[in-house]
Order: sequence, then structure tokens, then C-alpha cells
Amino acid sequence: MKKRRRKTGKTWVGLLVFFVLLAGALGYFWLNPSPLPKENSDPFTAVKKYRPLLQSELKKYRLEKYTDVLLALMQQESYGEGDDPMQASESIGLPKDTITDPKQSIQAGVKHFYNVLTYGNKQKVDFPTIIQAYNMGRGYITYVAEHGGKHSEALAKQFSKLQVKKNPTLYNCGGDKTNFRYPYCYGDYSYSTKVLKNVQLLVDSIPASGENKEKTGDAF
Repeated sequence: MKKRRRKTGKTWVGLLVFFVLLAGALGYFWLNPSPLPKENSDPFTAVKKYRPLLQSELKKYRLEKYTDVLLALMQQESYGEGDDPMQASESIGLPKDTITDPKQSIQAGVKHFYNVLTYGNKQKVDFPTIIQAYNMGRGYITYVAEHGGKHSEALAKQFSKLQVKKNPTLYNCGGDKTNFRYPYCYGDYSYSTKVLKNVQLLVDSIPASGENKEKTGDAF
């Protein structure tokens, strides 16, 4: 009976071919790596597209220097998304999200900002109070003017609490007691803090030409 010979020669040839092909494939991908999708690290991309429209509208009130402030405010309101990016429907006496045209939203939002800015300057309150009033209304400016003229989250909570007492069924955070605002469910007492932080982040995201940063600094 003849013994079968092991086909060691063919086995080694097969392994050699396999490793040659493997090395070739690895070399190809090493020299031609697949491009990785670039992540958008700028959270203000959506609002920045509205810069020209905001500037144009602010120019009507000679308030162009507040462009970055309004962009930061829009970021807090909507991240630049939706048909009412300035969330300005309620500022003109309409139910929330009634506005369905971003241009109309910006027109109403800028007008609302102009009104609280004008009234705030007349009452000699600080700028954070004016920002907070975009969210809480002119009544907040009056309240702060009567309590030292400077905004604080403590004052915003007190004002919110007064408004809640007037209409507790409307301002109840949707009945959600886990909402960070509860029980101060009229407006967002931390609104000014968030918007002003957005201003700084937005300015830092702009290439350093000096012009924008200088104008934004003048806005305060």
C-alpha cells in the first residue's frame, strides 16, 4: 500500500500567494485611505446663514452692531431651524409658531429687540436685562429698574414667580415638575446667561479679522 505524499509544496505556494495579495491590499489602502466624513464642529452654521438678512433688517434701526447678539439670540431660540427662527410670533401677539416665513420672523424679532432695547435704555437697566426682556417681555425691564437696574437670575426667578401667580394654569411648565424651570415657568430665568454665552462662542468661531469682535464688544 502506497503512502500519500503531503502536498507541502503547493501549500506553501498557496500561503505565499495569499500573503502577497494581503500585503498588496494593505499597501493600497495605506496609500489611498478612504476620506472620512468631516464632522461639522460649528454649532452656529444654521444661524450664520441668516447674517445678511439680520444685518439688513437691523440697518433699518441703525443697530447693525448687534448682528452677532441677534444671531446668538436666534441660536438660543431655535438653533436657526424652523420657519420662525427668532420665535417672534408671540412678540406680535400671535400664538407660538404662527409665523411660517423666516424673513417675517426676523423682521418681527428685530423689531421686538429694538423695542426692548429702546425701553431698556430709557429705564437705564443693564444690557443683560434687555436680553432677558426679549424672552420675558418689557415688564421685566420695569421690574429690574425698580430693583437696582441690574439683571440677575434671582431677579428673573422672582419676576417669573409673579407672572406664574397671575396665571398658574398657563405657566406650569406643561405640568412637568422635572423641567429645570419649575416652578418658575414663565419664560426662562437663565435666558440672558445662555444668550451672552452664545455671543462669546459665536465671536470665537469667527475668523479673527477684528472687525466683528470690535463691533460686538461695542454692543455691550
